[in-house]
Amino acid sequence: MFPMAKPAAKAKTAFVCNECGADYSKWQGQCSACGAWDTIAEVVLESAAAAKSPASRRSGWAGKVDAPQVMALKDVQQGEDVRVSTGIGEFDRVLGGGLVEGAVVLVGGDPGIGKSTLLLQALAQMAGTLPGLYVTGEESLAQVAGRAVRLGLSLDGLHALAETGIERILEHASRLKPRLIIADSIQTLWTESLTAAPGSVSQVRESAARLVRYAKETGTAVFLVGHVTKEGGIAGPRVLEHMVDAVLYFEGDSGSRFRVMRAFKNRFGAVNELGVFAMGEKGLKEVANPSAIFLSGASAQQPGSCIMVTREGTRPLLVEVQALVDASPLSNPRRVAVGMEGNRLAMLLAVLHRHGGIVTGDQDVFVNVVGGIRVQETAVDLPVLLAVLSSLRDAPLPEKTIAFGEVGLSGEIRPVPNGEERLREAATHGFRRAIVPKANAPKAGAYKGMEVIAVERLAEALEHI
Repeated sequence: MFPMAKPAAKAKTAFVCNECGADYSKWQGQCSACGAWDTIAEVVLESAAAAKSPASRRSGWAGKVDAPQVMALKDVQQGEDVRVSTGIGEFDRVLGGGLVEGAVVLVGGDPGIGKSTLLLQALAQMAGTLPGLYVTGEESLAQVAGRAVRLGLSLDGLHALAETGIERILEHASRLKPRLIIADSIQTLWTESLTAAPGSVSQVRESAARLVRYAKETGTAVFLVGHVTKEGGIAGPRVLEHMVDAVLYFEGDSGSRFRVMRAFKNRFGAVNELGVFAMGEKGLKEVANPSAIFLSGASAQQPGSCIMVTREGTRPLLVEVQALVDASPLSNPRRVAVGMEGNRLAMLLAVLHRHGGIVTGDQDVFVNVVGGIRVQETAVDLPVLLAVLSSLRDAPLPEKTIAFGEVGLSGEIRPVPNGEERLREAATHGFRRAIVPKANAPKAGAYKGMEVIAVERLAEALEHI
């Protein structure tokens, strides 16, 4: 008798929450540890033999080849990060001044927003100083070359690879020795050491870990393109954002030609830095003066409109705040805010009633920040109330007037950071009048020919419109 074939061992699986990392023996809709819904995914557990193989080495994400040892921080050699310009000024701004060698950057955004286009443009711009490799897992080489030709990019020095296996990608990279690798996208990569399907949590996590380790050991900069979920977050495990050095999000409306890139994490620069691009026939063009773009469609002398100076990262921006106040046919009037927090709008209307004597309890109030910009700072308080009062009275604000300031619950006008920079930006664009908190006002009462009205209480601000 022939001996019976030994059945293959069944791969062990576990169910892990992508948000908090809790594991379960079977799938369930809600994580009982963090309370999140639809975040539990199946992962394939490695065997002990596979985990010991050199291909699946997990140590040294930071790229330290030598054995770790304790050192005093004062003895550590310090040096400035060498930055390489991408050739696109707005992209450099979001990155913190340029691309750092050995940095791993995760770029996320909706489909068709322009992630691949921007990275291909940056790769072509840096081809002379930083030779790169474009790894595509979603498109053929002919499609990548066709996009480069449509964008009018020079194909000299551009190298591309259509591959999804991380082991073969790193083999090609070690042979070609590029200084920049673009992986489009991270969800298509897979490793032979795991049996899970490409795009699963374990495959994405392990493939990203291999690329991060390679980047740190060789000093190669890596761009990872990530898909986003319906909620707007990057698809895949949450640990993906922890492993990389920078996380950039591409935002924009499908009907608008403008795109906004924002840094949510950056180990080599400031976070919440904003870059504005315009999509054209030749790809993405940087917008060096976003204030002029956001104010280009501003209607002159219209009621319910107020111009404010907000800050995105280190840059002051002029944006238009619109308000519409109308008699409500409903027993419970609506409070709709687009571009700012809705609860804050309800609070401001209560302050306007209590300390300004303006009743809006029977009115529908709609507030919109023009241009798709979301204002997350409190400097929008005073412009919102001025726009609401302007719409209620059906009277426009005085010409060339800007405002900014935080409104407290007791009716006081609180200062906001970087008041002088905001005034400088407004004066640059020809504004002649500013309503600002008293603590942000210059002592002279004017700034570069612009009249500055300092107010301490909400009632004082309402008197000047």
